[in-house]
Amino acid sequence: MSIEDLQTGGRQFLEQASLIYRQSRIGGRVGFGVRPALLIVDFQKGFTDPRCPVGSDFTKEIEATKTLLDSARRKGFPVAYTAVGFDKSGLDGATWLKKMPGLAVLTEGSPWCMIDERLKPRAGEPVWIKRASSAFFGTPVLPFLIAACVDSLIVAGCVTSGCIRATVVDAVSYGFRTIVPVDCVGDRAEGPHKWNLFDIDAKYADVESLSAVLQHINS
Repeated sequence: MSIEDLQTGGRQFLEQASLIYRQSRIGGRVGFGVRPALLIVDFQKGFTDPRCPVGSDFTKEIEATKTLLDSARRKGFPVAYTAVGFDKSGLDGATWLKKMPGLAVLTEGSPWCMIDERLKPRAGEPVWIKRASSAFFGTPVLPFLIAACVDSLIVAGCVTSGCIRATVVDAVSYGFRTIVPVDCVGDRAEGPHKWNLFDIDAKYADVESLSAVLQHINS
């Protein structure tokens, strides 16, 4: 099967996958836990400012995440952020940068590694720089969640097909009920975004509307 086949036959492939998954009993629900945390993945200027070579316009996703963030803060949920950043030499991301050389502009300490001002972290909301897709890889995310007695994780950010997917896979691997508000995640391209949301919802997390997540938080 070619890349062109995947791009042109999306709906057909989704229908086929849905049937196969149902027959295989894939696609259960994990539900919400009782002690959630909010993890905002890579909503940094380098990805949310279209002027950056690897940036896109995530205005709608940022606005939705701001609503989610406000609710999480009111309820006192633990909140943490990640951002991608590399040393100027690029040696700390040598292999990944071979696949995605455009990420080399995300030099640690540069404005591109700063969290978007619309989601500005507050005191007590840590921001960890990472050099891999998953928010768990090489960061203190796991001990942070364990120390806060978290049992479920709400994941927002970008991009769906990369760092969101990798983070969600690791989250469920560590035993966290994982929720992805569909309005709060985005990608550079629609196809990878939709495909990965479908697969994430089937295998790793519950993909829910923002309204459903807010209803649970506020209840």
